[in-house]
Amino acid sequence: MGKAQLIDYLRGELAISNSAIAVALRHGEPDASQLPMVLWQYGLVTLEQLNLIFDWMEAQPI
Repeated sequence: MGKAQLIDYLRGELAISNSAIAVALRHGEPDASQLPMVLWQYGLVTLEQLNLIFDWMEAQPI
């Protein structure tokens, strides 16, 4: 799972705004796996959305 796939999921399935993703990318680690936590820490996704993101990430092939 790459960062581009994750961002596509965030935009397409959860309707996370480009600006929210940009904030998280500026303040987070370069590793895509940290992006959901940064979004949550900044209040840009709900806990329910965070769980959906983790479920999606877990379902992705390595």
